[in-house]
Amino acid sequence: MKCVKKTALISLFMLSGAASLVQAAGAGQGTVTFEGAIIEAACSIAPESVDQTIGLGQVAKSVLDSGGSSEPETFKIKLVGCDTSTLKTVSTTFTGGASADVPGALGIVGTASGAGIMMRDASGTLIKLGTPTPPQIIQDGNNDLQFGAFLQGSATPDIIKPGEFTAITNFSLAYQ
Repeated sequence: MKCVKKTALISLFMLSGAASLVQAAGAGQGTVTFEGAIIEAACSIAPESVDQTIGLGQVAKSVLDSGGSSEPETFKIKLVGCDTSTLKTVSTTFTGGASADVPGALGIVGTASGAGIMMRDASGTLIKLGTPTPPQIIQDGNNDLQFGAFLQGSATPDIIKPGEFTAITNFSLAYQ
């Protein structure tokens, strides 16, 4: 009888230990999703360059009046693992909704209006939406494609309205 009680006590002890393991297993859980793409290109785009947010800061309305512009903010598209054995240059094409207020600019949305986003390449040449930039030479390994962006006010007097804004452009690369 003592042996049965001892066995029952050991079984009860083991069962309570298993129950605490079950409770511990339910203490937290989650999911990790990995995504990406395999591309046929001379270079890969670094993960931090695929989706970027560039802050243009707070710009005074008076700076933008009569077609004025903010100071440019630089941004880059980082290319990694480049192999230039067959393709030696790359062009970048930016697309997005055009500004109704500033010809040639990327349109802004939000509570602000009367301005648009202008972009330029590393040489300072303005980028036209939907048109490839001049080809840039790439080297084997890692490369940075440098660009700048700034807020451009409309030349039409009294249409700039203060507020928050966003603008989205997509880019695509073409290797030559």
